[in-house]
Amino acid sequence: MTNETCAGTSISRRGLLGAFAATAVAAAPTYTNAAGFLRGGGDIRRIKMHNPRTGEAMDTIYWVDGRYIREAMNEINVFFRDWRRNEVHAIDNRTLDIIAATHRLVDVREPFMLLSGYRSPATNAMLRARSRGVAKHSLHLQGQAADLRLNSRSVSQVARAAAACSAGGVGKYSRSNFTHIDCGNVRSWGA
Repeated sequence: MTNETCAGTSISRRGLLGAFAATAVAAAPTYTNAAGFLRGGGDIRRIKMHNPRTGEAMDTIYWVDGRYIREAMNEINVFFRDWRRNEVHAIDNRTLDIIAATHRLVDVREPFMLLSGYRSPATNAMLRARSRGVAKHSLHLQGQAADLRLNSRSVSQVARAAAACSAGGVGKYSRSNFTHIDCGNVRSWGA
């Protein structure tokens, strides 16, 4: 398979054409534009990740035939927990859809590395005290954001794929080597 460069992002021609062709297919109602990039993958949505801080890995189908799978969503909520305080919070389905669509667009088998999912108020306050880059009212507090990394793709490549979904916020943190993805207002920031 050959790779084509699209706006500086290495995305396979097959993956890109499939993603764009999929937007023309009618599907179950969804909350995000990201779902348009998922329609060509059959009637399933999958999250594939690992967490270096907990040593856990996940490869879970969380949506089938227009329905979110409760057991898979519970597993995802635990996986995305605030590992510092071991607190679990529901992760917004829209965020998961953006992450799954982003993963599909970058066209890799490598799982995302989850650096931060849900953050408790105590953890967010501790991180804010250490860094100017942590928002006081972060969407991590509502389970609506994730900080992710792929070793085989740059921060800019992941950010461009996430931004192509036009479904939420995308932050590039190149110095720290991660991309922030959330289901809030469509916006982008960082370098």
